[in-house]
Amino acid sequence: MDAPLPLQSDSARSCILHPISPTEGHANVIAGHDNDHLVLDIFRYTSLPTFVLDANLHVTHVSDSYCSVSGIRNREQLLGAHVDDLGANATVPSNSLSHRGIRAAQDTAGPSIFNESINDRVWTLRTVPVIRDGTICSFLMEVQDTTEAHQKQLELEERMYTNETFKILVDTIKDVAIFMLDPQGNVATWNAGAQAFKGYTKSEIIGKHFSGFYTQEDRDNDKPARELRDALNNGACEDEGWRMRKDGSRFWANVVITPVRKDGALLGFSKVTRDLSERKKAESKLIAVYEEASRLKSEFLANMSHEIRTPMHGMLSALTLLLDTQLNPEQLELAHIIQESGEVLLHVINDILDYSKLASGSFSISHDIISVREIILSVFRAHEKVSKPGITLEKDIDPRLPIAAEGDSFRFRQIVENLVSNASKFTEQGYIRIQATQQHEDDTKYIVLIEVIDTGIGVPLIASGSLFTPFNQFDNSATKRYKGTGLGLSICKSLVELMGGNIGFRPNPEGTGSVFWFTAQLKRVEHSKRLGLIQNRLDNISFPTSPTPGLDQLNILAGDRRVLLAEDNAINRKVMLKILIGLGFNHVDIAVDGNEAVLMALKASPSYDLILMDINMPFLDGVQATKEIRGAGLDVPIVAMTANALKGQAESYIAKGMTGYIAKPVDRKLLAELLLSCLEQEDSGSARRGSISHNQVPRGSYD
Repeated sequence: MDAPLPLQSDSARSCILHPISPTEGHANVIAGHDNDHLVLDIFRYTSLPTFVLDANLHVTHVSDSYCSVSGIRNREQLLGAHVDDLGANATVPSNSLSHRGIRAAQDTAGPSIFNESINDRVWTLRTVPVIRDGTICSFLMEVQDTTEAHQKQLELEERMYTNETFKILVDTIKDVAIFMLDPQGNVATWNAGAQAFKGYTKSEIIGKHFSGFYTQEDRDNDKPARELRDALNNGACEDEGWRMRKDGSRFWANVVITPVRKDGALLGFSKVTRDLSERKKAESKLIAVYEEASRLKSEFLANMSHEIRTPMHGMLSALTLLLDTQLNPEQLELAHIIQESGEVLLHVINDILDYSKLASGSFSISHDIISVREIILSVFRAHEKVSKPGITLEKDIDPRLPIAAEGDSFRFRQIVENLVSNASKFTEQGYIRIQATQQHEDDTKYIVLIEVIDTGIGVPLIASGSLFTPFNQFDNSATKRYKGTGLGLSICKSLVELMGGNIGFRPNPEGTGSVFWFTAQLKRVEHSKRLGLIQNRLDNISFPTSPTPGLDQLNILAGDRRVLLAEDNAINRKVMLKILIGLGFNHVDIAVDGNEAVLMALKASPSYDLILMDINMPFLDGVQATKEIRGAGLDVPIVAMTANALKGQAESYIAKGMTGYIAKPVDRKLLAELLLSCLEQEDSGSARRGSISHNQVPRGSYD
C-alpha cells in the first residue's frame, strides 16, 4: 500500500473540509458560515456516491448516496475511517480499486478513472486530487454503477467489430457477387466477386442502374423493375436467367434481391449473384443425353417389336392352317401349346409396341361409334367363362349410359380388359365387380366412369405411388407369384389421358382389395350402331420344345429312378414332364413351389435320385429350397434351371449347394448329357456338388 502523503504545511491542513462547530465563536462572518454549510450540503446530499479522503487517506466527508450503495448505513462509522478499513467493510469500491485511483492521481496530479466488476455489476471510481500550493491535500472519490453503460459499450464495440469483419468478408469474396442498390436501383457498393463476374471496376459501376446487367429482352419486358417490386412485396425475389458482362458476353446467374430497411425506412436492396454457367452447361448436356437415350430407346422398342411381330404373325397364321389338317391327339396338343404360347408372346410384343408408340408421341386414338354397355358386357362374358373357382364376377351398369357415342372402341376395351385381368390375377376369392356410371352429359360429350373393384391382395402403401410407372411391379423378388411386363397400367394411363380422362387407384372401402377406376370423354353422336368384338381368353400357357432323341444309356439308367421336378409355371411343368418321360424317366413327381419341393424331398421314401429345381418360384425360391434340403443332410443331386445365364451365374448356384446348372430354354440334348453325368457320378459314389454345369445362352425367359 502506498504511504500516505505527509502534511507539510498549515495551508495543506487547512484545505481539508471539516464540520464547523457552533462553538467556534463569532470569528467567522455570516457569509463564510453559510458557504461552509453549502459545501457540506453538496458533499452530503449529492446523488453521486462520493467520499473525501484527507492527505493521510482518512475519510473526512461522505455522501448519503455512498452510504446507500456501499452497504454501510451509519455515516459516523465511515467518518474518520482509513481507506483500507473502508474497502474492507464496504461493498464498493475495493481496496485495490481505491489505491489504483490514488496512485494514478498522485502520478498525474489529475483525475483518474478505473472500472471494477463486483457481483456481476460494473463500478467506476473517479479519483480527483485536490491540490493547494502544489501539494495534494485531499482526494475526491466518486463511485458510480456503470453496468448498463458498460454493456452498451461492449455491444457497440462488438457490432463495430462484426460490421467491419463482415465488410472485409464481403469485399474479399470472389466467387459470389454481393453488392447494395439504393432505393432507385443504382449500384451503391461493389465487391471483388461482382467485379470478377461482371468485369466492371468499382469506379465504373457505382451510381449506375443495375438494369445494365440484364439482356435487352429482359429490359424491354421491364424485368429489373418488376424484380424490385416483387422483392418489396414478398420480402425477397429470386431469379435464374442470363446476365450480361461488361464485354457483352452473358452468363447464367442465380440472383437474390432482398430489401434492406431500418426503423421501417427503405435503405435499398442487397443483391447476391452466383455464376451458374457451368451447372447450366452440365444440365443442358444431361438433358440432351437423356432425350437422345429416350429417343433411341423408343426407336429400339418400336423396331424390335415390329421385327418380332412380323414373323410371329406368319407363324400363327401357318399354325392355324396346320390345325385344320388331320393331326393325331399328341400332335394336336403340341400344336395348341405352340399356338397359345405364340398368342401370349404376341400380347407381350403388343404391350411393348404400344408403350413405344405412346412414349414417342406417335400414338393416335381412332373415332368410331361405340357402345360402352356392349363393351362392358363383352368383357364380362369373356371373363365369366374363365373366372377362378370361389370368385364371383359382378356387373353394375348405369342405364343412363349412352347407347352410342364417338370414341376408340378397341382402346376403351383394352383398358377395361387390362383392369379386369389384373383384378382376376390378384384375387383368389370373393368378387370382381365392373361398375360403369355416367358422370356428366351435355350437348357435345359424355363423361363415363368405369370402376373395377376386387377383394384381392390389394396394393401395398409403399407401391401405390408408382402403380402407373412403366415397367414397375410392386413384387420383383425371386419368389414373386404374379408375372407380367409391368407395362399394362402405364399403357392404360396414357390411353385414358388420350381420351381426355383420368385414371387412379384406391383401396376397396369394403375391406381387402382394390378399386381401379378411369374416366373417359366420349363425343355425342346423333346416329349409332352397335359394335361387338369376339374375345378369346387363354387359361393355360404352354411353351414349345423340339423333340430330341434320348441317349440309350440314359434310358437304361433312368427307368427306375425317382425324379422331383420343382417348377411353378404350369406350361413349363407340362413341357419338362414330356421331356423327362421322353428321356426314360417313368417316376416323376411335381412340386409347384419351393416350400412344396422341400417338404416332398424331406418326406420321400425312398429318397429322390434327382431334383430339377427352378430358381424363381413363389414362397421359397430355388436357392433357398436347396439350402434347406442340404441343411437336412440330403446329398441328392440338384440341378438348377433358370433363364439367368449370365457369366458367373453357374458358379453362383453351384456355390450355393446345387450339383449342376442348365439354362432356359432347356436344350433336350444338353439336359440329357447333364442328367446322365449326375446319375453316373451318383452310381459311382463320387457325386460332388458344384462340378457339373451346362452354360447355355438363353433364347428367352420362362421364369
